[in-house]
Formats: sequence, C-alpha cells, structure tokens
Amino acid sequence: MTRDVKEIFGSGPAASPAPPAPAALAAKVRTLAPSMTRSMQRVAEAVADDPAGCAALTVTGLAGLTGTSEATVVRTARLLGYPGYRDLRLALAGLAAQQQSGRAPAITTDIAVDDPIADVVAKLAYDEQQTLADTAAGLDTVQLAAAVTALAGARRTDVYGVGASGLVAQDLTQKLLRIGLLAHAHSDPHLAVTNAVQLRPGDVAIAVTHSGSTGDVIEPLRAAFERGRRRWRSPAARTAPSPSTPTMS
Repeated sequence: MTRDVKEIFGSGPAASPAPPAPAALAAKVRTLAPSMTRSMQRVAEAVADDPAGCAALTVTGLAGLTGTSEATVVRTARLLGYPGYRDLRLALAGLAAQQQSGRAPAITTDIAVDDPIADVVAKLAYDEQQTLADTAAGLDTVQLAAAVTALAGARRTDVYGVGASGLVAQDLTQKLLRIGLLAHAHSDPHLAVTNAVQLRPGDVAIAVTHSGSTGDVIEPLRAAFERGRRRWRSPAARTAPSPSTPTMS
C-alpha cells in the first residue's frame, strides 16, 4: 500500500517504518529516481554508484560532491526511507560491504539500438531477475501476510485499476479465480465506485496504482471505506455480531 493510500484510509498515525535494508537501497533508488527533482537525483545516483565513497562523506561532503545542499541530501535520505543522513550512511556502508564480497548485482545496462539479439535477450533476462530481486528486497512481509490472510478469508474481492494498471488488475483477478476465490476486476471508474459501495464487512478491495494517487482507483476505496464506517456507526451495526469494515489493500 502506498503512502498516499495509507494517509487516506489510515485510522491514526502509523508507526515509522523500519529503514530499508542495505540490499534494498539500490532498488529504492531505481524506483524513486524518476519522481525526484534533478538535484535529489544527483544525490541518489551518487550513493548508488559509489556507496563506499559516499559512506565516508559527511552530509556537507556529499552535498559538495553532488553540487547540492545539505537540506537536499537529508531530503533524499528521507525519501529513500531513512530517518536521516546518518542512517543512510550506515546503509551505504553495509551495501559497500556486500559489493566487496561479490554478492551485490551490477546495475542493469540499457538496450542499445545496435545490440545483437543475443545481448538483447541477455539484458532482458537480467532485467527480469533484477526486478524480482528489487521487489523481494522492498517487500514488507508482515503486510504481505496480512493481505494474504484477508484474501484467503474474503467472501468477495474487488480489484481496481485503470490503464496499464487495469491489465494488472485483470491478471490478478484471473489468478484468484483459478485458485477458487471470488474476484472481480474493474477498470471503469463509475462501475468501480458502484461496486465498491456494495462491499460488505470482510470483503477485500485492492487498488493497483503505480503512483499511489490515481483518483479513479482511490475513489472506489474511499467509497467502500466511508460506507463501511457509516455501517459501523449505525445502531444496527453496533448490535451486529463481530462487525468490521471491508479490508483495504
């Protein structure tokens, strides 16, 4: 679940997540760099390209190396998931140790126009492997286990996604149906909201969104959440056995 969705549906202030493990740092840089400002990108690229060298620098030193400010370095560290620059330096030192032991993978090389077919195949295969490794490194297994438990016990699961995310929603729905779970994919925003308000306690709603802020995907979740909260507050809901709002994922 992305930060935007958590802010919308969280019932209270969430506990600060643990900083990413050193192995996840490079994955975080690759994932978040396109959404960073250019100055923050320079900091992120520097720490990914030379973790050992950057781990030896103070915040002032890294700011000077990248032609940015100390505030930019700190903001970059926080965006990457670390409370401050000190925590980022510790992760860089750990990543540098992994690289020196030969356990860290090299950065994927982009495909060039004049690459032979064999190189294209090799690069694509490596890119798929790296994507899986990045995903595994960034997973919160506690949240994943909670989502799996909710799905396994749900009467019904709605999956919302638009555009390319709609294709992912359809693929997930097909897989859930194949293992015997009732699921529906919705890519039309109006139908998504119409179906979302029909969700009952114990049902599951899943949003597929790369940015975490796609309105057409978040609105169905908001509608289901608000309806569930109203049912919980109503006198009939308060007297019903074991009431709960639909699970939001």
